Amino acid sequence: MNGRILLASGFLALAVIAGVLMLAASPDKPQPASLAEARVAAAKADPATAAPASEAPAAQAATPVAKADEPFVIKRILPIDGPIKYGEWHWDDANVPDGPIVVTVDLDARVLSVFRNGYEIGATAVLLGTEDKPTPLGVFPITQKDKDHVSNIYTGAPMPYMQRLTNDGITLHGSKVELGYASHGCIGMPEPFAAKLFRTTKLGDKVYITRGKQVGMGDSLVGA
Repeated sequence: MNGRILLASGFLALAVIAGVLMLAASPDKPQPASLAEARVAAAKADPATAAPASEAPAAQAATPVAKADEPFVIKRILPIDGPIKYGEWHWDDANVPDGPIVVTVDLDARVLSVFRNGYEIGATAVLLGTEDKPTPLGVFPITQKDKDHVSNIYTGAPMPYMQRLTNDGITLHGSKVELGYASHGCIGMPEPFAAKLFRTTKLGDKVYITRGKQVGMGDSLVGA
C-alpha cells in the first residue's frame, strides 16, 4: 500500500514538473486588443479587478492613444452659392463652440474667411493691394486694434475697425468694398463685417494670407 502511494506521488510530481517545463518552453500568445481594452475598461470601472502589475504594460500598450483635438482643422464651410461679390458678406456663428480664431485671405479668390474652432463663421470679398503695393503673403499675428483708426500714412484716410498685421502699415479694416477700389496693400472689407471681425478677434490671433490655397473639410489651416 505504501509503495503504491509513493509511486502515485512520484508520477504526480513528474507531471507537475513536465507541465512547468512545457509552459516555460512555449511562448506567450499576445492578447487580442479587444481583451486588453476590456481589461483596461474594467480596471477603470472597478480597481479591484485590475490586472497584476506585471500585466499592466501589455494592456496599456494595446490601448490606442487618442490624439488631441486639432483646433485648426476645418470642420465646417459656410454654404455659399457661387463667388462672393464685392460688398457681399456672410456671417453665421450660431451654436459654434468657442475655440481659437483663424483668419484666412486668398489673394486669388479675393476672399477673407473667419474660422472659430475649425468652423467657418464668416466670409466676405475683400479689397487688396496693387502690383506696385501688393498685399504680402505669409502668416501675421494681429498686433494692434483700433476701432476708430485714422491712417497716419495715407493722408488721414479713415480705417474703421483697424487690426494691424505689419509695422509698415498693412492692416485689416473696414472699407467701401462695393466700389471695387484697390488698396495700398491693406485688406479692406465691408464695415459691418469688419465690426464683427473686430469683436471676434484678439491680439495674437493669426491671419494666413495665401495665393490660390484651396481648403476644404478636414484640411488643416496650419501652414495654409
